[in-house]
Amino acid sequence: MSFATLKKSGDFVATPVWFAPLDGAYYVFSAGDAGKVKRLRNFSDARIARCTVTGRVTGETFDADAYLLDTPEDEATALRALHKKYGMKMKFTDVLSALTGKKQKRAYIRVVPR
Repeated sequence: MSFATLKKSGDFVATPVWFAPLDGAYYVFSAGDAGKVKRLRNFSDARIARCTVTGRVTGETFDADAYLLDTPEDEATALRALHKKYGMKMKFTDVLSALTGKKQKRAYIRVVPR
């Protein structure tokens, strides 16, 4: 999915991300110091669209609200949804992230289409 977050200038910056649907929302994970995470601290406005693995948008763009998750329960919900969708790929990503110390620095995001 292409996930675009709003900059202070009013422009959107799009990034292809792994996502998992659950109860009308989408869950995304990212490095905690990524630009999209920093932008979400300022604005919840986002846009989502279907895209290729390289980020080329292939479908309609939708407005959305995106929120950084800050409770262990919400983060666990996001991780469960991602594990359900991606299975061993996500588990492998978790292991590599844990070995490099990056898993503890992750940010989890809930994206709600408008």
